[in-house]
Amino acid sequence: MTELLASSDDISPITALDEGSGPSLLVVHPGGGDATSWNGVTRLLSDDFRVVRINRRIYAPGAETALPHSMAVEAADIIRVAGLLGSPVLLVGHSSGAVAALEAALLDPSAFAGLFLYEPPMPTRELIAGSAAVRARAALDAGDPVEAMRIHMRDIVRMPASTVDAMFTSRELRAACCAYATAQIADDEAIDALGTGIDRFTDLETPTTLIEGDLSPAHLRERLSDLAATLPNARIVTLTGQGHVAHLTAPGTLADAIRDMAAQVLHV
Repeated sequence: MTELLASSDDISPITALDEGSGPSLLVVHPGGGDATSWNGVTRLLSDDFRVVRINRRIYAPGAETALPHSMAVEAADIIRVAGLLGSPVLLVGHSSGAVAALEAALLDPSAFAGLFLYEPPMPTRELIAGSAAVRARAALDAGDPVEAMRIHMRDIVRMPASTVDAMFTSRELRAACCAYATAQIADDEAIDALGTGIDRFTDLETPTTLIEGDLSPAHLRERLSDLAATLPNARIVTLTGQGHVAHLTAPGTLADAIRDMAAQVLHV
């Protein structure tokens, strides 16, 4: 594995993890962690594909320097990295990373042969965070990242409260969540800053696979359905028995779905 380096519109470099060889997959990881969260899926793909995982600047060490965060900046970062890979490129985005991927595709549709988007929390009819973002920001500013992440998981992701409470009984999970609290809340705010509505995607002809888990929160599946009805060349694939974290619970299933999409748009 090597590190790929791209220039940006400001002084901040854009880096990415680059491994494998073959047709290019550009992965934009979800919130709450970094590019290594997709290690399991990458391991199953890198024998046949060049898998490049962008280090989203908001989740990089010293991420405070990336604030204020915006999806426009992140979309531009994705375009810069894609430009180093040649074409065609299959753009893979997960959760908030999938929102950034969609914005990148809108910015430069010619940069990508296809989109593979796993439950982007796009504000289709309502904001993703709304008033919960205000409460999470207040907790963070008060020096309580644990409460900020509780609000994120319970009221924004909309995981069951009992599940969230159980997660925070684990010292390791609590520490892992809180390490990215500042970035995660900024990520939520950046998505809400897009405003409600997705009519801007009605002319985005890029072939798109929208992934959902049948155990995922209902609002994520509803948002995905709205996207499928708006994007002119989209299909939904449902992962049976999975939720929002199949990259951890079923990396093989997710890798197979990516291979299927790659066969369609990269002709492999």
